[in-house]
Amino acid sequence: MNYEESLLYLDKIQNLGIKFGLDNVKTILTSFDNPHQKFPSLLVAGSNGKGSVCAMLTQILSLHNFCVGLYTSPHLVKVEERIRIGRESISPQDFSKELTALREKIEELIAKKKLLSPPTYFELLTCLAFIFFEKQKVDMAILEVGMGGRLDATNVVVPVVSVITTVSKEHQKFLGYTLSQIASEKAGIIKSGVPLVCGVNKGEAQEAIRKKARELAAPFFRVFDEKHCFRSEKNESRYSFTYQSGRKKYFFSPSLQGKHQGKNAAVVIVAAELLSKNWKELEKGKIIKGIEETQWEGRLEILSRHPLIILDGAHNEEGAKALENYIRESLPTPLTLVVAFMRDKEIGKIANILFPLAEKIILTRFPYFKAASPEDIKVKTLNFEDRIVLEPDVKMAIKMALSSTDPRGCVLISGSLYLIGEVKKLFSL
Repeated sequence: MNYEESLLYLDKIQNLGIKFGLDNVKTILTSFDNPHQKFPSLLVAGSNGKGSVCAMLTQILSLHNFCVGLYTSPHLVKVEERIRIGRESISPQDFSKELTALREKIEELIAKKKLLSPPTYFELLTCLAFIFFEKQKVDMAILEVGMGGRLDATNVVVPVVSVITTVSKEHQKFLGYTLSQIASEKAGIIKSGVPLVCGVNKGEAQEAIRKKARELAAPFFRVFDEKHCFRSEKNESRYSFTYQSGRKKYFFSPSLQGKHQGKNAAVVIVAAELLSKNWKELEKGKIIKGIEETQWEGRLEILSRHPLIILDGAHNEEGAKALENYIRESLPTPLTLVVAFMRDKEIGKIANILFPLAEKIILTRFPYFKAASPEDIKVKTLNFEDRIVLEPDVKMAIKMALSSTDPRGCVLISGSLYLIGEVKKLFSL
């Protein structure tokens, strides 16, 4: 397949939706001689922050001159973004080549009845990432869990270190309706004897994770439980942080914006220290430098300064609360909000956090079959009806926001990384 044919093939696969279970992935990877077992890995699960944590860890290891494979989801503009070596995405040529070989193998396995059903979009790309990383002879793969953990396609690896960033109510249809149930699903990434970094605060979610770690004799490292271990200070333009890890004290100012990125960085510090102990020695100075140099699109990303346009993929309550804090502390008024959501999100709860901060709210939609329509969103946000405008076309929604916002104010685009991707496509034209 050429690149265009590869994209058409993936589009067809995407309609299969979500399917949990590791059987397909294990069968496919076995047929390729288990490439995921040929390199060490670090596995990151969580409701929020996992992409940023993966990006920071990748930058830290790259500064140490390691060849780092990075696998994340979703992508913003091009599917190749999900599979990287350091900062560089897999090339379209390599992507098409590996996908072609993978497709042929899958069709052979189905014909031999070794695969009872085709792999999903996420399973397919996860296998492709492992195959590519082996060929690139990566020193370490940093892997972001797609959803949950226990039955996620990435969970076929036995990592050097496991990480769970945060736990909040999300994907409840699949993961459970209580924090404890959701945490238990995410704790499914814990492996026997493999150290776990836990960024989850004290409470039922942390207890569920700790219980699983005890069952598997996995050393359990809580990032924030010690009093005064984490401090933040804000000046006019950015945050600076202090994190005390044992006898070591780290001072840092992440390039990624927002107080929540300081907490993500603290999780990264503990994970990096464990890698240093259990894998390869890492320098404290390069850990800090990596945190301060990391770039990760779609997370409080400044798309334009004149006028000020901010992109953020906040898609659940926890993400919305982090964004709310940033708006109150850092963004000028008046604020115009351009939003779109997936249908399965807690739209009303997210709206109650963000919509009171906006003078005008434009509801739009991105081209994806799981996207909520502007009318669907409006029904769940009637308390803000007097501020709401419906514009289903993303390009027109942005034009409307820019034309109606005071030049001294701000346009904030949020609600889904899929929306952020559509906006970035428009601005790259």
